[in-house]
Amino acid sequence: MLAIVIAGGIAMMLSLFVTPLFIRYLTRHQYGQFVRHDGPASHHVKRGTPTMGGVVIIFAVVLGWLGGNILTGRVPNVSSLLVVGLVVGLGVVGFADDAIKITRERSLGLSARWKIVGQAAVGITFSVLALQFANEHGVTPASTAISFLRDTAVDMAYWGTTVGVVLFVLWSNFLITAWSNAVNLTDGLDGLATGASAIFFLAYVLVGIWKLNQSCVLPEAALATCYEVRDPRDLAILASALTGAAVGFLWWNASPAKIFMGDTGSLALGGAVAGLTLLTRTELLGVIIGGLFVLITLSVVVQVASFKMTGKRVLKMAPLHHHFEQLGWGEVTIVVRFWVIAGMCAALGMGIFYAEWVASL
Repeated sequence: MLAIVIAGGIAMMLSLFVTPLFIRYLTRHQYGQFVRHDGPASHHVKRGTPTMGGVVIIFAVVLGWLGGNILTGRVPNVSSLLVVGLVVGLGVVGFADDAIKITRERSLGLSARWKIVGQAAVGITFSVLALQFANEHGVTPASTAISFLRDTAVDMAYWGTTVGVVLFVLWSNFLITAWSNAVNLTDGLDGLATGASAIFFLAYVLVGIWKLNQSCVLPEAALATCYEVRDPRDLAILASALTGAAVGFLWWNASPAKIFMGDTGSLALGGAVAGLTLLTRTELLGVIIGGLFVLITLSVVVQVASFKMTGKRVLKMAPLHHHFEQLGWGEVTIVVRFWVIAGMCAALGMGIFYAEWVASL
């Protein structure tokens, strides 16, 4: 457990103290945010605020994760290596998007096509590798079964191994793209996505610890209640580093934000969400724990569908947080209340997670 605490502490300290140095660097080179003209009028004052803060988040996560392992004499296992690769890979895609926005002085970066191509390249690599590297018990980081609290009976390999792998790659990439875009959509108000991400990752620290203590490889494990996850301790250490990095960055990202995470951060954090849910085998539970991200994404889907089908908008502006801005709510009020919703979703998910285990006794 010491590695989990150390990883979170190192990541938080790095994020907290490196971010202001990065802010000064970005300010000196005039690498600032460009704000969409059709957005809320109150956001126009944010034009020029340093962006690409996700670089610091990724830096803090990687060093925190490595530090937590090295300082406790551990060697990281393959599960956390895969998620770190996913985080860094999607961070590179986001960095390219942010760089185009800055160099071309516009609010749009990579085209949707190229962003999807980048996400797919990273996601396919992750998905294929996640089905490799079986341990001595034959357990791979991910499985072809759809998971809720653990793997369910719905296994994509039912139609054959090859078909199962193809279906898993499609399913995994859907989750990676959906979660990375969901965090990206949530990152519209100062501190909103950062705080919500910290809440999500903290919940997954607990999921990892619990699955470690109830692992099927333990000699005293009860088959009815144990969890078949390849490297739960590794994933808990990484989730702790993600939590710490988000909390440290939030100090500077809270309203009024001194820096934005940009697509560099939002795509990377979204990839971390997807990776953790896939490798802890809690894909559908993640939808509950990350309910705020899901709600905000659905608000965009409903808005677009309503306008295309009826010509009318359900919300004054999408995503959902901008709707409340148009209603006159203050930015801090919206962010704090949405954090409360994020906390409630995480609590609900963890309650379901624990209740299922108790009911299985």
